[in-house]
Amino acid sequence: MSVKAVIWDFGGVFTTSPFDRFTEFEASRGLPKDFIRGINATNPDTNAWARFERSEISIDEFDGAFAAESSAKGHEVRGKDIVALLGGTVRPEMVEALDRILAAGFRCAVITNNVRAGHGPGISADSKTADEVAKVMARMELVVESSKLKLRKPDPKIYQHACDELGIAPSDAVYLDDLGINLKPAKALGMQTIKVVSADQALTDLEKILGLQLRG
Repeated sequence: MSVKAVIWDFGGVFTTSPFDRFTEFEASRGLPKDFIRGINATNPDTNAWARFERSEISIDEFDGAFAAESSAKGHEVRGKDIVALLGGTVRPEMVEALDRILAAGFRCAVITNNVRAGHGPGISADSKTADEVAKVMARMELVVESSKLKLRKPDPKIYQHACDELGIAPSDAVYLDDLGINLKPAKALGMQTIKVVSADQALTDLEKILGLQLRG
């Protein structure tokens, strides 16, 4: 199957995963492990997080709505505390791979679920990281942001939108994401998919699909 484009998730792919920071936060607050992810997995299309990523509510509304949802689970956590955990450190090996992929003539795009908070589409908490994120985003032919499109993964329409904007069929693309739930609709549309567990594993899988050395 011929691949014309590589479409990437951003957080947990080009940056370290926010889930690591969630775990640290939970430990510091004496919360059960994966408590935050459990809240976000409850009513995933209509909960506070989903509505915030579609820009249906403001950060202040999200703050209160997330607090209510977490309280219902037994521990109150303010939404603004969660926003402060977003972002992550840019992975240089992924940036190097991106440059090699572009040099080889492949088209590249990002589909990111993000919120209107922090700095830039990578929702970084600090401006230095935001600058690094901006440099990565500038390399992309297309950046699809849930907060601007008001459509979020795993809705199949967001993947189709990206392909339509690129003028390609889903079968022409490989899609990388760190969440399995976001990979399923992409695969159903015909994309090849890679679940990013680690940068090294993801690059190994991508090298096999593209027939391209991405490291060293």
